[in-house]
Amino acid sequence: MTLAVLGAHAEDRVVNVFNWSDYIDSSILQDFTKETGIKVVYDVYDSNEILETKLLAGGSGYDVVVPTGSFLQRQIQAGVFEKLDKSKLPNIKNMWDQVTKRTDLFDPGSEYSINYMWGTVGIGYNKEKIKAALGTDTIDSWKAVFDPEQAAKLKDCGINFLDSPTDMIPVMLAYLGLNPDSHEPDDIAKAEEAFMKVRPFVRKFHSSEFINGLANGDICVAVGWSGDVFQARDRAEEAKNGVELAYAIPKEGTQMWFDQMAIPADAPHKEEALEFLNYMMKPEVIAKSSNYVFYANGNKASQEFLDPEVKDDPAVYPDEATMSTLFVNTALDPKTQRLFTRTWTKVVTGQ
Repeated sequence: MTLAVLGAHAEDRVVNVFNWSDYIDSSILQDFTKETGIKVVYDVYDSNEILETKLLAGGSGYDVVVPTGSFLQRQIQAGVFEKLDKSKLPNIKNMWDQVTKRTDLFDPGSEYSINYMWGTVGIGYNKEKIKAALGTDTIDSWKAVFDPEQAAKLKDCGINFLDSPTDMIPVMLAYLGLNPDSHEPDDIAKAEEAFMKVRPFVRKFHSSEFINGLANGDICVAVGWSGDVFQARDRAEEAKNGVELAYAIPKEGTQMWFDQMAIPADAPHKEEALEFLNYMMKPEVIAKSSNYVFYANGNKASQEFLDPEVKDDPAVYPDEATMSTLFVNTALDPKTQRLFTRTWTKVVTGQ
């Protein structure tokens, strides 16, 4: 009798994961279940705001979630996460100090989270169309999109910006030579003024449509997230449509973002969540994820398992000189959040 009960109980083990859409090689989930007997219920979202609403409301039912760093910082302050029991995470030894040094800014000592993937905000562009408009097929500076003279030349072939003040305002501040993590109203006003000068040349503000826009050749340049530009590049190659895309990390520096795995304080299956996190820190497992999504991960030991086209691409894994120009943004207090939102509304509407 007891054996039957134990058997039934073992089958009941489950972990509920909530992650970004199209962000994992699904064979990882099947392998995890094979190895541990824990069933994975996997749901997806496409914005930090959706995740944050669920977390702050409480009782989400999720065991593992993957917020971006600056949102995670605010959520830690709101008490929504469980401190990680590191005695149950032996694979944490595989993590990369280059990344944890930076994530310490919003989660000191990785007390609540471990890195899943990281990347940059940069410029995706169509080499042929850029050459026709600017006389060069290489972009290396924010000037291409933030200098009114240059932007005017790209207007007809199509410029897209991310519709995200927390990504766009910091990179404009970096271009202007100001502190990219500034919360000073004067600095934000300077960024707004600079945006208004290029506003007439921007076709669209959207955080995902630029992927297809670049891949189809409908637009020639987009400020976007690194992995999304690589996705566009792959789509263009698969379609064999003659569109050749490239990605630039501008020399003035840019924002690094980090998606962090964390366990909600009210998670129903905390033991299973820890097993899942520990499994994801196996070098060959997280490497499989990076090879699938074309993003860098924060696991040093995984690098020997990465496809050369991922590991050796300086746009995915920047060299040391480039790494030194990358910055991290911290959470906005409510007052600054309102200022960012107000400023961005003005920029997007052009009024």
